[in-house]
Amino acid sequence: MGRKAGAASPEGSGDTTIIKKYANRRLYNTASSSYITLDDLAKMVRENVDFAVYDAKSGEDITHSILTQIIMEEEASGGQQMLPVSFLRQLIGMYGNSMETLMPSYLEASMQNFRENQAKIREAFEQGMAKNPLSAIHETNMAMMRAAAETFMPGRGSRASSSAPGQPAKENAATELAQLREQMAAMQKKLDELGK
Repeated sequence: MGRKAGAASPEGSGDTTIIKKYANRRLYNTASSSYITLDDLAKMVRENVDFAVYDAKSGEDITHSILTQIIMEEEASGGQQMLPVSFLRQLIGMYGNSMETLMPSYLEASMQNFRENQAKIREAFEQGMAKNPLSAIHETNMAMMRAAAETFMPGRGSRASSSAPGQPAKENAATELAQLREQMAAMQKKLDELGK
């Protein structure tokens, strides 16, 4: 739960950035010595910056209510809503229920599991296409293109497709696959940056 009124906030608590909320509803980042908005806090969450929000007058930890406020604003912003109405109804129904005390740890474990699976999927994608059926399709397509080039322009297809003279076709396919992996990793990096 929150800290009791009058308790001192941990100004120098490791890597946690301290945010103070004043009576005028303004948020003050003590690390950057600047006023910030809820949008700035949402960005800090996305960037995995650990922070705690304290009421400037009472010293009470109000991080939970500020994070809840950010979620409410995200849901009301007109963009993609992540929390379906049925989920919200079920969540509200859990308040006062005998299972209420188990819900926080259950939801936290579920989210952690989701994030780990998401990371595993991304990792598998970044490791390349070697174990993916698409790599076999790519190799077949490249072989067909080389054969077509050789048929229509004898002597030209092998020169165009080889990165080094006398390089075996298998090594050339591995080189092409490595280049494809690099391109896919670059595309994934750009998608991740756009997602932020």
